[in-house]
Amino acid sequence: MENRERLGSRIGFIMLSAGCAVGCGNVWKFPWMCGQSGGGGFVLVYILCLLLLGLPVMVMEFSIGRASQVSPVHMYQKLQKPGQRWGVFGIVCLLGNIALMAFYTVVTGWIIYYFVKFLIGRNESFGFEMMIRDPEINVLYLLITVALSFYILSFNLQKGLERITKYMMSALLILMVVLAIHSVTLSGAAEGLSFYLIPDFSKINGSVVVAAMNQAFFTLSVGMGSMAIFGSYAGKERALMGEAANIIVMDTFVAVIAGVIMFPACFTYGLEVNAGPSLLFDTMASVFNHMSGGRWWGALFFLFMVFAAVSTVLGVCENILAMVRELTGWSRPKGSLICGAGIFVLALTTALGYSVLHFQPFAEGTAWLDLWDFIVSNNVLPLGSLVMSLFCCNSFGWGWDRFVAEANTGRGMKVQAWMKPVFRFVVPVAILFIYIYGIATFRWR
Repeated sequence: MENRERLGSRIGFIMLSAGCAVGCGNVWKFPWMCGQSGGGGFVLVYILCLLLLGLPVMVMEFSIGRASQVSPVHMYQKLQKPGQRWGVFGIVCLLGNIALMAFYTVVTGWIIYYFVKFLIGRNESFGFEMMIRDPEINVLYLLITVALSFYILSFNLQKGLERITKYMMSALLILMVVLAIHSVTLSGAAEGLSFYLIPDFSKINGSVVVAAMNQAFFTLSVGMGSMAIFGSYAGKERALMGEAANIIVMDTFVAVIAGVIMFPACFTYGLEVNAGPSLLFDTMASVFNHMSGGRWWGALFFLFMVFAAVSTVLGVCENILAMVRELTGWSRPKGSLICGAGIFVLALTTALGYSVLHFQPFAEGTAWLDLWDFIVSNNVLPLGSLVMSLFCCNSFGWGWDRFVAEANTGRGMKVQAWMKPVFRFVVPVAILFIYIYGIATFRWR
């Protein structure tokens, strides 16, 4: 494979990393998990998880990527000491990213479908249940998502992924602010914002903490190398603590604003806040269908959703492509074609999981999407983050001194000496405890 590509600017690095983090996790999964987990209490625990767990893990992942100058499939192997056997976790990173795209590309296709329906003015003749049970719609929009993403990735890094992501992220932030301003003028805004932003401590329990941690890792895309690949494309001009903080602030802003858009609308029109995965689709579509000019507000809302979702698909698929190219030596165009075809075939399990390929892995009503999400959100992301913290902060891995030297290279916010106990002990112990509790209390049947 040719010499390693580079991003053209610092803003490109931030926008690309934030684009990978900002996506369906912020604007689809976060609001419905918040609605089902009691509102403000979940938001509070989620933010604490971002600061205490997400930020340290993101700094570690960027550092491993920049120091190794390879994709996640080889990053542990490149940095491990002689005789160590960390390299297997690189393969886990590849499998985790593939599992994520096995359902994420389908959800992105749903969002594109809703955008098209509102844009052409046919926004009252469809629904979430009808959509997911229609194999033709699911397969067509999955194909659109995968083909568009890998077409963009077939160009070189600066002309393809970096350029497109900068435009999409800028447009996304502008659209969100416009929609949020409109939402807070609705009659139920005060009640909706109270539910969303004021914690009810009686509703915070172990399940809420597990959900908040898994959501924090999911929305940041940390733990399986999705951030490491962008670290490997970055220069040495900036220290990585500040860059990670900037990305987390942007990611949290999008998630919080998504709730500001949705919950006032739910309370205004008397809709269920605990509707689950359909909250974004049926609930918001119903809101727009009852509004003056709802067709255009709906088109605008789902356009920003398209930008959010596609930016993550591009980021994760770039990671998959980079790992496969390192293993095979393929060019970008050839790798894009083969990886795109592979992702499409695997994602058919989710696309057809509510119609042709019926499969119930867990409790009643679950499907392929729930299995893929369980593999990624409940296992690969937290356990990958645990492995990363052990690798970076202990002598039996890369080691604290090497990690800090890499993280602190360049201008900006640094990892401080007093943070060592947090990175080395608090992060892995908290992740392991919450993970075990989550598996023990998971609703298997």
